[in-house]
Amino acid sequence: MKKIILSILAAVVVIVLVIVFIVRQQSGYTKVLTAKIARQDLTTVVSGTGQIKPKTYMNVGATSFGRITHFYVKEGDLVKKGQTVATIENVQQEANVNGQQAAIAAAKTDIASYIAAEKTAEANVEHAKADLEQKRLDWEREQALYKDGIEPKANFDAKKALYDTDVASLDQAVAQLNQAKAQTESARGHMQTQIANLRVNQDLLDKTIAVAPFDGIVTNMPVREGETVVTGIQGTEGATLMTLADMSIITAEIKVDETDIVNVQIGQPADVTVDALPGKIFKGHVTLVGDQALLRSTGQATSTSTSGTEEAKDFKVVVTLDQPSNELRPGLSTTAKITTAKKSSVLALPIQALTMYSTDSDKPSKDGVQAATSSAKSAPVQGVFVVDSKSSKLRVRFVPVATGITGTTDIEAVSGLKEGDEIVIGPYKTLRGLKNNALVKRDTLKAGIPSGNS
Repeated sequence: MKKIILSILAAVVVIVLVIVFIVRQQSGYTKVLTAKIARQDLTTVVSGTGQIKPKTYMNVGATSFGRITHFYVKEGDLVKKGQTVATIENVQQEANVNGQQAAIAAAKTDIASYIAAEKTAEANVEHAKADLEQKRLDWEREQALYKDGIEPKANFDAKKALYDTDVASLDQAVAQLNQAKAQTESARGHMQTQIANLRVNQDLLDKTIAVAPFDGIVTNMPVREGETVVTGIQGTEGATLMTLADMSIITAEIKVDETDIVNVQIGQPADVTVDALPGKIFKGHVTLVGDQALLRSTGQATSTSTSGTEEAKDFKVVVTLDQPSNELRPGLSTTAKITTAKKSSVLALPIQALTMYSTDSDKPSKDGVQAATSSAKSAPVQGVFVVDSKSSKLRVRFVPVATGITGTTDIEAVSGLKEGDEIVIGPYKTLRGLKNNALVKRDTLKAGIPSGNS
């Protein structure tokens, strides 16, 4: 029994000595997580949420006052350009058109009769010209005979009277011809007036028939068959028959945070996902970058807002899909991820390894308090702590790092590091309090966060 007790005591003493040795060995060391710098591809992505919108859409408004007699389409239907989509009561307009068409037909008949009268008048003129020519020859012969004293004065006077009568008859026939032509021109003028009135009435009739202005899909019908519509300002109740959207060109209209908008440019590629179609990605490219800041709470442009309060702002960005899909509908919620920068095989380090460090921390302190200097404090510098494994004991040294593009979890190291360097990546609290040339020990209980860009 005494031997067992002595053996237990000896084991306890050994354990205590081992613990004391380990504690002494680790005193003055800081446990850190490390990772090695490697080359990889980095992509900078800017995200925004919004909704699917067609590039071209319009409200088909009422262009005539009246009751809707029939709808030929319903919401969700595909329509072709020129297709009749609705009709409004048009009894009066149709009657006016029919009346004008009848008036034009009557005018055409009058013109035909006036043209016939012209022909008759022209024939009368020709007949009068022939008679006048005959009377002129008789009158010339009679003058010669009278001069020779062969014909008496009575015959001479009779021939002259007949000649003068035919001259007057020709003038009368010409006047009748001119009158007939004037009547024809007047009738034609009246017919042109009737034709103009017909165009007006036909236009009023056409406005009672709504047709599709382009190929598209019916997305909204705010009124029902039998209701009365009025012509008025777009957007007022009863002024819109339906909304048509041209889905041949589909866009995703999203809002991008003001801190990211400076990196977004026209032509950049984007991946668009739709909440209603999980697992599907639609490729697209940026076609519009808004230049007006929008208040996040109201969506109102800051240039039109009268509020002076400061709040987060967004900018509108339009992404046009490369391949439209029949599955998409206007208004579907969407998210677009825009690739604003991409580099291959660059030195990358985990973002959490970056820290701001001031060289004032390296200055000697007195009685545990950093000595005050008359010079201004140096500004903190961005960089990382590099593990120096060449010495017998692991120490870290702060290295300023210039950075480039930022990926999802990593950032490009432009200068200050080389491939294979081992850097401290955590823990966060330890990294923020770490000093230059501090003794460190790799934390074997926690795996280092691997460098990678998802």
